[in-house]
Amino acid sequence: MVYDISHFAVNTSFPNCCHLEDRFKASRQIKHRPLSCQKFSLVLKRLYILLLAFGLAPAAIASPNAASSIKAAKPASLPTDWLQPITLAADSIPGPLVQAKPQDNPAMPAAPSDVPSESRQAADLAKEAQNPIANLISLPFQNNTNFGLGPQDQRTQNVLNIQPVIPAPLSKNLLLVTRTIVPYIYQPTSATGNEGDFGLGDINPSFFFVPRTKSNITWGVGPTVVLPTATQKFTGQGKWSAGPTGVVLVTTNRMVFGALANNVWSFAGSSDRQSVNQFLLQPFFNYNFSKGWYLTTSPIITSNWEADSGDEQWTLPLGGGFGRVFAIGDQKVNASLQAFVNVVKPDLAGDWTLRAQFQFLFPR
Repeated sequence: MVYDISHFAVNTSFPNCCHLEDRFKASRQIKHRPLSCQKFSLVLKRLYILLLAFGLAPAAIASPNAASSIKAAKPASLPTDWLQPITLAADSIPGPLVQAKPQDNPAMPAAPSDVPSESRQAADLAKEAQNPIANLISLPFQNNTNFGLGPQDQRTQNVLNIQPVIPAPLSKNLLLVTRTIVPYIYQPTSATGNEGDFGLGDINPSFFFVPRTKSNITWGVGPTVVLPTATQKFTGQGKWSAGPTGVVLVTTNRMVFGALANNVWSFAGSSDRQSVNQFLLQPFFNYNFSKGWYLTTSPIITSNWEADSGDEQWTLPLGGGFGRVFAIGDQKVNASLQAFVNVVKPDLAGDWTLRAQFQFLFPR
């Protein structure tokens, strides 16, 4: 039933329920069945219980002993019919009291991956491969073909250098890097009529003591030795030689550049062979792109201090090329191709050089 009570000023203290009933009966505008005092009283009682329940709910939730707190809060003089249970609809319960339904499969935000991308890994490995004193085991095969040798620039020399690089930690702050050059040389027939030779040349090990730092500047110094291991007369110098060597380089986001230098003097060997006093400088510059590609230049500048002064002493090449670090199966490799023109050279030296390198990489 619907009661129109908008024209009444209801007394909220409710001192006399029956008096209100009489006023309902007296009204001629109400066409419905009058509300009995007993039912109206029951509605008020249940409304009071509802308000009391809402008032005690927060205290019951916060209390460590909710049951005892609610029991203590019950008025001892409440009538029995006031304590009857009240059933509430779900939509009538205030929001804070309604527990949200848990999701079956809550969506979890994707965690950012800490694994570098394949392109980033190739770029980092390329920079390590371009560092001659990196903490990286590698096995390069470097082939140098020198064109235009001899008085008529008609001969071709070929030098295959096998250059294993093996780092060994000496302490937490010091690394020993060994670089050994094992050359196999094809020497063409000379202008004086000497037949061409092919065989092992003089092996050249170098030892670099490299401090371990977090700086982008890396350097190392140590000794280098030339061993008279040539199997043919014209594939080696026939002398024991030694001297200092050093390297310094800078690594940035995309570039690796620096220089390697040494000078060796002979101290023993065949008495019928010329003494050795040679200088070597190899500047290098590498610019790295994505997916392991890079541009490179690393000319080998030499000076024979025992030769006559002038153009007979120096060999100065200019040039460069490109390369890429990639994988063949699980094996990481570095391949490059460079070409150099000798702008300064001895009379009988080659005019230009084609250098191809294939390097096996073994990252730790």
